[in-house]
Amino acid sequence: MSFISVSEDSHFPLQNLPYGVFSTKENPKHRLGVAIGDYILSLPEIKHLFRGPIMSQHSHVFDEPTLNAFMALGQDAWREARHNIKTLLSANETTLRDDVTLRHKAFVQQKEAVMHLPAKIGDYTDFYSSLDHATNCGVMFRSKENALVPNWKHLPVAYHGRASSIVPSGTPIRRPLGQTSTSPNSPPLFGPCKLLDFELEMAFFVGPPSTLGHPVSMADAEKHIFGMVLMNDWSARDIQKWEYVPLGPFTAKNFGTTISSWVVPMDALKPFLTSNYKQ
Repeated sequence: MSFISVSEDSHFPLQNLPYGVFSTKENPKHRLGVAIGDYILSLPEIKHLFRGPIMSQHSHVFDEPTLNAFMALGQDAWREARHNIKTLLSANETTLRDDVTLRHKAFVQQKEAVMHLPAKIGDYTDFYSSLDHATNCGVMFRSKENALVPNWKHLPVAYHGRASSIVPSGTPIRRPLGQTSTSPNSPPLFGPCKLLDFELEMAFFVGPPSTLGHPVSMADAEKHIFGMVLMNDWSARDIQKWEYVPLGPFTAKNFGTTISSWVVPMDALKPFLTSNYKQ
C-alpha cells in the first residue's frame, strides 16, 4: 500500500512504478519521474533520499532530461533505485509521507504534465518475431501458401529501423505519400497511402551497451534490458508491398512509430512472466 491514493483500476499502483520524462506549463524543463496513481513523483526533487551504495554515488542521473544515464548504470542500480522509491512511497514510511513541503514540490498531477520521449534513442531494431504477425503479413504480400519465408523459423528476422520519427503516444501521425502498384503490367502510382495499418508491439529499452564484436548471451540478456513500452509501428501496407523487395520497408515505415510514455521496469513485469507458445 502507498500513502498516495491509488484507485483499483489505475495502471500505476505501487507494484508498477514506471519511469518517464515530463514537463509542466509552469516548469518546461524535462524531468525524470515515476508514475504512482494519478501523480508523478519528480525524481530530481527527491534525489537526496537515494542513500544506497550505488545510487547515493550516482543520484546526479536524476537531473538529466532523459533516462539514458540512469539506464546505463545497469541492473543493480535499477533494482536499488526501485526498492528505494517503493519504500519512500509506502504507507508506513514517514520520510516523504510526513514532509509536507517536500511532497508539495515532489508530486505533480499527471493531468497537468506533458509527457516526452523517455530516452534519446540512437537506433532501434525491429524484430519480426510473432508467428501470427509474420503469417498475416506474408499472406498480404505473397500468398497463404508462401506466407513464411524459409528463414523465419530458424533465426530472429529483424531490420534496423530509423529512430528519428519515434514519437510519444498522442503525437499526430501524418498519412504518408508513396508509390503503389496496382498491376504488374502498369507503372506504379504516386499518392497518399490507402492501406494505413497499425502494429501493436512491445518495445524494450537497452541500458548498458554491448561491446562491439562480443555477443550478449541469452543468460546475460536481462542484465541489459531496462524496461518495456507499448509500441505502434505504423505501416503503409500498400506502399510497403511495392517497395519492400529486396531491402525491406522504407517510406512505408519511416513516417512514424509511436511509443507509450511510461517505461515499465522488467522487475515489475517479472511476476507475469510466462513461456511463449511454440513457434
